[in-house]
Amino acid sequence: MTIPDSGCVMENGASCLPCTPEEEKKIVTDLRNESERNLKEGNLYFVISSSWFRKWERYVGIDGDENLIGNQSSDSRHINGASSVVAERPGPMDNSDIVENGSDSDIKGNDIQLRRMLMEGQDYVLVPQGVWEKLHGWYKGGPGLPRKMILQGVYHKKFDVEVYPLCLKLIDSRDESQSTIWLSRKASLTELFQKVCALKGIEQDKVRIWDYFNKRKYAQLSVSNKTLEESNLQMDQDILLELVDGHQSSKIGMDSTGNDLALVSLEPSRSPLTIAGGPTLSNGHSGYRSNLYPGSSLGSGLADMDDGFEACNSARKVEKGGLAGLQNLGNTCFMNSALQCLVHTPPLVEYFLKDYRAEINTDNPLGMHGELALAFGDLLRKLWSSGRTAIAPRVFKGKLARFAPQFSGYNQHDSQELLAFLLDGLHEDLNRVKQKPYIEMKDSDGRPDEEVAAECWKNHKARNDSVIVDVCQGQYKSTLVCPVCSKISITFDPFMYLSLPLPSTITRTMTVTVFYGDGSRLPMSFTVSVLKNGFCKDLLLALGTACGLKSDESLMLAEVYENKIYRYLEMPLEPLASIKDDEQIVAFRFQKKEIGKTRLVIFHRWQEKAELFGTPLVTYLVADQSSGADIEAAVSKVLSPFKKISSAKAHVGKENGILLDGLDEECSCSDAQSVENAELEGTSCRDLSIPLRLTDDRVMNFNAFKKDTLFESGKIIGKLLRVVLDWTDKEQELYDSSYLKDIPEVYKAGLAAKKTRQEAISLSSCLDAFLIEEPLGPDDMWYCPRCKEHRQAIKKLDLWMLPEIIVFHLKRFTYGRYLKNKIDTFVNFPIHDLDLSKYVMSKDGQSYLYELYAISNHYGGLGGGHYTAYAKLIDENRWYHFDDSHVSAVDESDIKTSAAYLLFYKRVRSESKVEAGEASHSNSIS
Repeated sequence: MTIPDSGCVMENGASCLPCTPEEEKKIVTDLRNESERNLKEGNLYFVISSSWFRKWERYVGIDGDENLIGNQSSDSRHINGASSVVAERPGPMDNSDIVENGSDSDIKGNDIQLRRMLMEGQDYVLVPQGVWEKLHGWYKGGPGLPRKMILQGVYHKKFDVEVYPLCLKLIDSRDESQSTIWLSRKASLTELFQKVCALKGIEQDKVRIWDYFNKRKYAQLSVSNKTLEESNLQMDQDILLELVDGHQSSKIGMDSTGNDLALVSLEPSRSPLTIAGGPTLSNGHSGYRSNLYPGSSLGSGLADMDDGFEACNSARKVEKGGLAGLQNLGNTCFMNSALQCLVHTPPLVEYFLKDYRAEINTDNPLGMHGELALAFGDLLRKLWSSGRTAIAPRVFKGKLARFAPQFSGYNQHDSQELLAFLLDGLHEDLNRVKQKPYIEMKDSDGRPDEEVAAECWKNHKARNDSVIVDVCQGQYKSTLVCPVCSKISITFDPFMYLSLPLPSTITRTMTVTVFYGDGSRLPMSFTVSVLKNGFCKDLLLALGTACGLKSDESLMLAEVYENKIYRYLEMPLEPLASIKDDEQIVAFRFQKKEIGKTRLVIFHRWQEKAELFGTPLVTYLVADQSSGADIEAAVSKVLSPFKKISSAKAHVGKENGILLDGLDEECSCSDAQSVENAELEGTSCRDLSIPLRLTDDRVMNFNAFKKDTLFESGKIIGKLLRVVLDWTDKEQELYDSSYLKDIPEVYKAGLAAKKTRQEAISLSSCLDAFLIEEPLGPDDMWYCPRCKEHRQAIKKLDLWMLPEIIVFHLKRFTYGRYLKNKIDTFVNFPIHDLDLSKYVMSKDGQSYLYELYAISNHYGGLGGGHYTAYAKLIDENRWYHFDDSHVSAVDESDIKTSAAYLLFYKRVRSESKVEAGEASHSNSIS
C-alpha cells in the first residue's frame, strides 16, 4: 500500500489525514518487519522521544503488550493516559525532551546530541529509516536524530544501533582552543584525520594527532584503517593536535623552561606474553618485569597498555599492592566493581602473578584466543604493582567490547552479568583441555548419588579443566519429578556462582473481584494477603484458596483501567509490584474444559452517552468456527447472573450469588431449567436479542453485528474477539449493571495503617529459598522421557560439592514484561564463619566454613545507580572501599549494607588440613 507522505491542505491550512490509524499501524508494522529482514551495517535508524511515540501508539491502538518498537513502562498509563478511551491524533513529532540543551546552533543532523544516560524504551525508541520517513511525512516536526547500525563483536557478532557516537575533545596545541568531534567508534583513524583537518583547514601531511588521555601524550595516532575503538579512544577523552611545519609554539608538551619534554613511556615495551618474573613487593607477591617472547602466536594483542601505570619509573617508591583504583571510563563502575572483587580473590592473585603462559589456550573455539585472560592478567598485575596509582583500564574495556559486545558503549550494565562472562571467558582461555572429547550423558537410573555425581564431574573435567574450575566451580544436584507419571530424573551440574532469591516476609493486602465465566454466579470480591515482593502465581494461589477453586478450574487475572482491560496478568512470574494499589484487578473463573481457542471480550457502552462503563467481561468460544448467534448466546450466558428477579414471579431467587431461578415477568416457562437451556442455545420463549457491535482493540470503531456471520478462530487477530454491548433502557430493566460498576480497588489504606520497618532477612533464608522445591515455569517445561511429552515438572536443587571460592548473587533486580524493579531489602550475611555444612549433601572431607573477602555493591535504582566494591587485603586483615579511582580504608563493621549485591567467600581451612583437604578434593573431582 502506498500512502502519500502528506495529504491535501484544507482552507485553514491544516493537513487532512493521509490515512486512518489502522493504516498507519499496518504501514509501520510492515516497514519494521522489512527492516528486520534486511539488517546490515550502515542502516539508518532514527531516535524518537518515547513521550511522543507513545501518543502515536495510543492513537493507532497499540497496547503495552503489543508494543511495536519500545518497551512501555508500567506507570506510563497513569502519567500519559496510555489506555484512555479516546486517543487523539498526536501533534508534530517532538524530540526536544531528549536533545541536549545548549547544543551549538550550527550543529545539524548526525551532530545533534542526545542527553546522556537515556534509556531505550523508557526515554526513547529506535525506528528504521523508512518508519521515520513515514512518520515525519504524516506529522512533521523533529529534529531528526539519525544513527547508524554497527556490527559489534569478534566471535559473537551482533547488530547494534550506535545511539551515542564517540565524543572526542580536540585540543589545538597552537592556542589551546578546544573543539568537540563526534565520530562512530567504528570509524577509522583516517576518518578522524580527515574530520580534524576539515575542521581546522589544515593539510593532512602537516598534522600530528596524539592520544591525549588524562592530559598526557599516550600514543601518536597514525592514518590507518584501525578503528577508534581498536585504538582504545574513550568517550569524552582529549586528543591533541600539533603541526609539524615548525611554525607554531605550544606550552603543551613543554617543561617549565620551554624545552620540549620527551614522550613519557607509560609502559615498558613488551610482548603480550609478559607474564613471569619481577621484583618481590612488600606484600609478598611477586611483581613482573619486561620479558619478551618473540614470535608469539598472539601477535600484538596487548601491545597497547593501560594508562596510569609507571612500571619503568625506578625512582618511584614501591608501595603495597592491591590498593589501586580503576578510573571510570564512562559508566564503567559496574565493571570496576566486579574487577576489584576478582583481583582481590587470593587464588587468582597467586595464579596471575606467576607464569601462566603455558596454560593459555589459543585454539579453543569457545574462548577468546587467550586475549581476555592476558588482558585480565595484565590488569591484575598493574593493580598489584602500582601502589595507589589509579589505573585506566582502557585496553581491558576494549577487549571486553570486542568479545562481549553487550558491554560495549557507555551505558550502565550489571556487574553480575559481567562477572559471569569473565569467569566463563577466563575459563575457556585457560582451559587445559585442547581437544574436548564427545561424552554421552547417562541418566541416573536409580544408581547411588555418589556414583552419578563422580561420573558427572569426571565427564565435566574431561572437557573443562582450568584454574577457574579448580577454584570457582562446585556441583549441585538437580532432581526433576514428572507430575503425571512420577518419573524421576537426577543430574549433577557444575556452577560458578549461586543466584539467590530474596524471600520477603512483608505482606500486602489485595482485593480482587472474581467473575464466573460460565455465568453461574454473581461476581464476588475476595481480600487476600500475599508477599509484598511476590509474583502473580502467589496471588493466583491465594485467590484460588479463598474462592475454593477446584482442580478442574483455572483463574485468569486481568487489570482494568478506565473501563478497559489494560493487560492480562497471565505470566505467573510477573512481579506483584507492577500492580498499583488504586487499580482494579479482576479474575475470571473457568472450567478448563470450557477454555477454547478464541477469547471473547465484552465491553459495555451507554448508548445515550456513547461512552464505556463498567468492567469488561471475558468468556471463551470453544468451537473452531462460531456464528454471530453463538457469540450472542455466550454473551447472554455471561450476563445471566446479572438478570433482575421479579419479586412477584420469582419462586426461589438468588442465594449467595448463585442463580437459582432466571424467570422474569415476561416469561411463561414453568421451570428455570428450560430458561437456562434456552439461554445456552441462544433462543428463548421471549426475544433474547442483545444489541451487540463488533469493535477493535481501541474500542472506538463499531461495526454491525449479524447473527449469521461466521467467525473462524484462525482468522481472528490474536484469537481475541471484541464486542460491545449497548446498554439501552431495555437492558437496564432486565439486568443489574451495578455489579459491573462497583468494583473495589486493589487496596485502600486505613487511617490507622502503620509504616512498616525496613525488612531484614538472613543469607541462610535466601539459601533456603534457592533450594526449595518448586514447579518449573510454563516457558521452561521438561521433556519427560517416559510420557514423551513436555511437562511442568517439580524441580529440587541441592548442593553437592562446594568450591574454594563461592560467590552469592543476591537477586535484587526483578524483570517482568511490564516492570523492572529493585529490591533494597537488607540481607544479613556473616563476615566470618559462614558454615554451609548443613546444605551440602555429599561428605567429601572438605571444610564447609567460609569467610567473606569481597562485596560488589549497587546503590540507587534501575537504569542508573552506582557500583562500588569492598575488598579485604588478606595480608593486612583490613577492609578497603573501592569507588572507581578512590580507595579508602573502611571498618569491618560498616561493610554490611542493603546495597550488597555480590558476596565473595573463600574457604577457611586450618594449616594442618590444607594438604589433606587438597588431596581429598583432587580425588573427588578426578
